[in-house]
Amino acid sequence: MNDIKTTATLDTSGKCCPMPMVETNKAIKGLALGDILEIIATDVGTRTDIPSWCERTGQTLLSMTEENQVLHYYVRKER
Repeated sequence: MNDIKTTATLDTSGKCCPMPMVETNKAIKGLALGDILEIIATDVGTRTDIPSWCERTGQTLLSMTEENQVLHYYVRKER
């Protein structure tokens, strides 16, 4: 069980590239510094896209889990 306290959740289930990243970028902009966004995705491309996006934008990927082909990412807004 994950004990990360999220500020917001973005469910991109059923959407494929580039929409999970477009929506993630938009959602993070609406958060305050230190807030944590949970991203739910079914697009396997997010396995590389989200960590790469975090590195490029300076956000922190706190955790990534996968269960029954559903991916959960926890990203802390840093800037």
